[in-house]
Amino acid sequence: QVLLVESGGGVVQAGGSLTLSCSASVSRFSRNVWGWYRQAPGKVRELVATVATDNDQNYAAAVKGRFTIARDNAKREVYLQMNSLKPEDTAQYFCNTPEYHDDSRGRYAWGQGTQVTVSS
Repeated sequence: QVLLVESGGGVVQAGGSLTLSCSASVSRFSRNVWGWYRQAPGKVRELVATVATDNDQNYAAAVKGRFTIARDNAKREVYLQMNSLKPEDTAQYFCNTPEYHDDSRGRYAWGQGTQVTVSS
């Protein structure tokens, strides 16, 4: 059974930084694309960053230049460094492998996520 465990969230002032971590008990971790998603209250979950098997990274326009995604295949972990945080970044953050034909969906059961709250 795949288990995704996110951590590192918290409350931070606007302009601050946080680093999120995701531990994934996935045997084929190194073969997967990994992504970070977020879901704000009353909004749909959105994909904000992905890192491919060759470490190629892609970002949503809203976070590009402020967030950095990274992976450690040996540890089976994914990270999201978030800088220059804004109140609109407030959301529950999740990691998963995006579905190939619909990246709004994750391949595995969602973890609990980690809450990020940015105060103005």
